[in-house]
Amino acid sequence: MPSAISGDSRIRTNIPADNAYNALTASSNNIALRQLRLSTGKRINSAADDVSGYITSRALQARNGALKAALNSAGDAKNVTSIAQDALDQISTLVTQIKDAAATASSGALGTDEKVALAKGAYRLAQQIQFITDSTVFGGKQLLQGNFTGEWVTGYYANNNLMKIRIDLTTSNPDFNVAGSFDLNATSEATAVRGSATGASTSFAGVAGLNLENLNAVSATNLGIFNNVGATSAITRTISSLAMAIDNINKVASYLGGIEVRINAQENVLKSQITNYKAAISRIEDADVATEQMELIKSQFLQQASLVSLAQANQNPQQFLQLFR
Repeated sequence: MPSAISGDSRIRTNIPADNAYNALTASSNNIALRQLRLSTGKRINSAADDVSGYITSRALQARNGALKAALNSAGDAKNVTSIAQDALDQISTLVTQIKDAAATASSGALGTDEKVALAKGAYRLAQQIQFITDSTVFGGKQLLQGNFTGEWVTGYYANNNLMKIRIDLTTSNPDFNVAGSFDLNATSEATAVRGSATGASTSFAGVAGLNLENLNAVSATNLGIFNNVGATSAITRTISSLAMAIDNINKVASYLGGIEVRINAQENVLKSQITNYKAAISRIEDADVATEQMELIKSQFLQQASLVSLAQANQNPQQFLQLFR
């Protein structure tokens, strides 16, 4: 704190000039500080500006960056559910059309040729199901062949441990209780490859014994699964199996829908948290433009006053020179 000492008649120690110079230096430094804050928009430009605030703001920025990464990860997870659900909806529609064809073929009014035509048309739909199954891919992985599983980071604990959401489309997932994949003639094991089901029990969409490849085997001499002879005819079992397959497809789609609902909720949470962290960082780190501008004007006035005072103080020793005249 400067003291109002005149120095009396001492010429070597011009205390008023020193005080004016110190005030000028302080006001100039304050002007530089205010101009820096106004130009950067930040109250904290280095750790020296606010030691504790610097640590807190940097920690919040680090967590906010992690939350943004988690938001992107949640988006990727939702992409998987959306892609798989769309494919399942199309498969469900195709299986329903195949079931309708089987129901039509069960009519006694149809002849053999008509039933064969229905079977061949249904097989073309089954081939499209296989095409959808093979082409439903995300990140280089098949989604609907019974062995897909993935985890996405959607949050972090205070100790930075990962919070994950899991999407399980393996045939062993108990959440939807579907023991087979959507390959046309996949075996009941999850690792089955299309075309390797010879001699093994088949399972399409979790329905044991349902093999859509058999649609192509229907002929005028052997109606196969479209045979309508007997109380428990093959076509009756086929219609029942297709109905079960549709139900299982819907179970998987419902499971994915539940996952997507949760991901949507997590996205909303992350967006809100990111906004709140930004607000917290701003309150700690950003400059109040109005306040800084007022302080700048004040310092500029003091700077001008200090210059005038310094000029006057530097003139004081000359008054004492008259004693030597």
